[in-house]
Amino acid sequence: MRSIWCCRAWLAAALLLTGATGAQAAEPAAPTPVAAPHFPVRAVDEAWRAALPADPEQATRAYLDRLSPEARARSDAYFEGGYWLILWNTLLGLAIGAAFLWTRPSAAVRDWARRVARPRPVADALYGAFYAAASWLLSLPLTVYQNFVREHAYGMATQDFGAWFGEQLIALTVSVIVSALVVPLLYAVLRRTGPRWWMWGSGIATGVVALGMLVGPVWIDPLFNTYKPVEDGPIKRAVLAMARADGVPADDVYEFDASRQTTRVSANVSGLGGTAAIRLNDNLLRRASPPEIRAVMGHEIGHYAMHHAVKSLAMLAIVLFVGFGISAWAMRRLLARWGGRWQLPAGPEGVADVGSLPLLAAVLGLYLFFATPVLNTIIRTMEAEADLWSLNLAREPHGLAESMLKLAEYRKTEPGPIEEFIFFDHPSAKSRILMAMRWREQRLP
Repeated sequence: MRSIWCCRAWLAAALLLTGATGAQAAEPAAPTPVAAPHFPVRAVDEAWRAALPADPEQATRAYLDRLSPEARARSDAYFEGGYWLILWNTLLGLAIGAAFLWTRPSAAVRDWARRVARPRPVADALYGAFYAAASWLLSLPLTVYQNFVREHAYGMATQDFGAWFGEQLIALTVSVIVSALVVPLLYAVLRRTGPRWWMWGSGIATGVVALGMLVGPVWIDPLFNTYKPVEDGPIKRAVLAMARADGVPADDVYEFDASRQTTRVSANVSGLGGTAAIRLNDNLLRRASPPEIRAVMGHEIGHYAMHHAVKSLAMLAIVLFVGFGISAWAMRRLLARWGGRWQLPAGPEGVADVGSLPLLAAVLGLYLFFATPVLNTIIRTMEAEADLWSLNLAREPHGLAESMLKLAEYRKTEPGPIEEFIFFDHPSAKSRILMAMRWREQRLP
């Protein structure tokens, strides 16, 4: 379900502070920011920023004009290609569901699982594991193109195929284990709830997402990256000071080696409650200036302070509630017409049969495809709120604007309003820089 990723809440906190103890020892110099070689941005100095016009529109245009036409075209092509990938992934999901049902491997595996495992939950677990592995294999060609070939073509990826494919196998293992645990739970509930199964099903789906937020940072993320404490210095002291001031329950700041996979910058406070952890990727520490780090981390702490993780989970619960309701209506009709050919009973009995899982996944996936603008708007609104929090907390409008130019490496900078509404889960670079320049205008002498 491609759209659910945007309901994860990635949160973090930081502020660069300076200071000394005793004899006023000098702090180590900040590293010189490194630009992405495939996406040059015209460098400027503090005099250029000071000379920017007060008018927010003109200042925003000055920032955007630092992107060359070639860089802008490259970014637009990459992002617009993602529009088609949303469609191709949805069509692939429908094709996989059709392959499972019309050629009847779904019924065959269900019957085999019931023969070799008498307890129904164990049989459902075997089916869930098979479904996860087979779906992964059938989608592998598109996955290789989307996440390896295309990323390398645009200069975003840094792994060779062997290392990349090794991580895909790790992800497959996690998916198989999770499916073997969740599918028996889901269908045990469906068999006991009758026609109202969809209400309970949406609750289970929401609970799984919440559990992922809790355990993902602790158990899953370390399978793909190495996390180590950030070296003592102004950055670390700033992050911890901001975290403690705004209630982030963290005692350390961690750096993870994202550069071995990608050139993108990122940071987060991932997890909920006691699992919350402040984490910066090494690309951000190497490529960003101190004002940019202050702005980025002010944004991330805004997510945490405004409880965006919990709010997004609540909104996702509503979206899933509607989606499962529509799925119940659609599955009732589809099973009544073709259930016999799929070797599935009609009515609630067919829905409660684990062999109908490909049908549920296909119908719910199609619903989430059409719900993409809704999900994107939920997240985009929270991202704008976090930007405003950052401006008032870090007070770095230029740092925020500069960081947006880095994100422009893979996000279209100036979409049309309808395009931004449908496809953008973050505000566009133009919208975010304009917000920063408006904040700056109000605070100029």
